Amino acid sequence: MRALMFLAPAVLMAQSTAPAAKSTAAAPTAKTAPKSAPKSAAARKAPALVLATDEEKTVYALGLQMYRSLAQFDLSPAELELIKNALADAAAGKPAVDVNEWVPRLQPFGQARSARVTEKQKVASKAYLAKTATGPGAVKTESGLIYVDIQPGTGASPKASDSVKVNYRGTLIDGTEFDSSYKRHQPAQFQLSGVIRCWTEGVQKMKVGGKARLVCPSEIAYGDNGHPPTIPGGATLIFEIELLEIGGH
Repeated sequence: MRALMFLAPAVLMAQSTAPAAKSTAAAPTAKTAPKSAPKSAAARKAPALVLATDEEKTVYALGLQMYRSLAQFDLSPAELELIKNALADAAAGKPAVDVNEWVPRLQPFGQARSARVTEKQKVASKAYLAKTATGPGAVKTESGLIYVDIQPGTGASPKASDSVKVNYRGTLIDGTEFDSSYKRHQPAQFQLSGVIRCWTEGVQKMKVGGKARLVCPSEIAYGDNGHPPTIPGGATLIFEIELLEIGGH
């Protein structure tokens, strides 16, 4: 709940924000409405954001990280607007509610929303896994792993007790990338016995120099708990892996 507590003031201060007052102007009738009504402010294209300095980029990254933390709450667009209002109210020193009064509700709220996210992930994953298992070159194992050879290797295959060096990219089923050694410009190295079951099983099927895709149901990945804030509970994960080396440091 660390991320939840970090965002608690923003969430709580927004709950009682009063709705905007309704306009008293009469709506135009079919006869009086102009043929081409002006676009609303929301419909007009917002100017492109320019991040000129490293400090501005850092602050912007802070906002992105906050949004990642909020993903576990499955917030609607209207609820995200409450978050924006809360931030503005907090900055102005005029919170709409007493944070201390509402803190006890944060944990059960977060648990309920996380459970909702997990259930959505499982429903979406079931259909995705069924389709992927029948794709070209797909091999489904007893554990539920779906293995696809992208580029066969010519070297040896590792054992579960081996250390391996790999490049990889990990995504959710909607294409969201949550990790990539390529972006870090540095291969990863680890013991196969010390990673998620999907990797322990799948990488042993590879040969050095080969590339493969592992589609990992949540049961052999991070389960119902996920790996917040990047991997929601119940998520099926897709890894594209290049086996570079067995052993060595």
